[in-house]
Amino acid sequence: MIKVGIIGVGTVGTSVANILKENADVISARAGRDIVVKSGVVKNLAKERGLDITLTDNVDDILNDNEIDIVVELMGGVDEAFEVVKCALESGKAVVTANKALLAYHRYELQDLAGNIPFEFEASVAGGIPIINALRDGLSANHIESIMGIMNGTCNYMMTKMTNEGVAYDAILKESQELGYAEADPTFDVGGFDAAHKLLILASIAYGIDAKPEDILIEGIDKVTQDDIAFAKEFGYAVKLLGIAKKDGNEVELRVHACLIKQEEMIAKIDGVMNGISVVGDKVGETLYYGPGAGGDATASAVVANIIDIARSGKSTPMLGFNRPMEGNTLTLKSADMIESKYYLRINVSDRAGVLAKLTKIFETHSISIETMLQRPSEDARANLLISTHLAVEKDIQAMMKELEALDFVHAKPVMIRIV
Repeated sequence: MIKVGIIGVGTVGTSVANILKENADVISARAGRDIVVKSGVVKNLAKERGLDITLTDNVDDILNDNEIDIVVELMGGVDEAFEVVKCALESGKAVVTANKALLAYHRYELQDLAGNIPFEFEASVAGGIPIINALRDGLSANHIESIMGIMNGTCNYMMTKMTNEGVAYDAILKESQELGYAEADPTFDVGGFDAAHKLLILASIAYGIDAKPEDILIEGIDKVTQDDIAFAKEFGYAVKLLGIAKKDGNEVELRVHACLIKQEEMIAKIDGVMNGISVVGDKVGETLYYGPGAGGDATASAVVANIIDIARSGKSTPMLGFNRPMEGNTLTLKSADMIESKYYLRINVSDRAGVLAKLTKIFETHSISIETMLQRPSEDARANLLISTHLAVEKDIQAMMKELEALDFVHAKPVMIRIV
């Protein structure tokens, strides 16, 4: 029998305990052993959870329990969670976690600490979608050329409603908070940080890149308006928050931001709170993974799958999927300034003669070629210029935007969205 201790019996932790009990027959058949939850750690012992397991508010009751084989870390956070997981591994206990923030900052330290002790984290990226095992095992024969995905259901829900129903950003953000999709402080989701943590985990498996959130380009969806969505529709695009990892020679670019993506792309068709991730391998080509990216049962499903994997063999593949440096240890993180893309810009200007000529000259000065341009009336004798460019370099776009912002006929900070 395998005995499990759950640290953090909240929504997901409760679902893990319920799944292990309710589906015990099929789980034991697949694992070859019975799996039971012996105890769980909670912050508030007075809160009723409807579980028939022993609960404690002292994490040491699990860490020091020699009968517990697998510690499931669902407490969240970074520093305290790291110390808890470190203690579990030093005690020889296998670990399963859904903590993306922990892994975004400490995945390489944890891999070293784990050694041959099983450490699994399928639920840390895209909830119930088995993307970790797909990358680490199913696609292990491939050089990974790119990863591109919708990794945050809150943002995808918001962009879907803005696109399909014409809802304004502030209104749909409020609705998302009322529905429980977005937190009272939604910055972690709408600012792109949640998706960035997930992207960093995938990039480590695919490329062996040891980057922290502070090292990569992260932007959110908070600047997107109905003007931008109307432009996207007119030219056959959808607007999505994407996490992108792409190999370019010996460099890997990692970025999270709102994107204009062609409507015929499969990723563009993924709506609502669902997640979808495209992975391109040099031998297999493109594979697509779709499903619920959050929720108690979906996330717990991935956690329990990891527990079953450990129970089956008791052995551990390398945590990040490689025993030797990836790609000959030659891959480095590409500077965000050197990323190349097409760009969409929204510039609010005075609606008067000569403005367009001056703007065109500034684009030319920065070696940026305009592909399309639309003018939409704004207010107070102003207009929104909606512009898409040909391929350009990030540093050139950023320099141009600073120059544009300083002009007396530009009335708000220009908005830029990259085109995939």
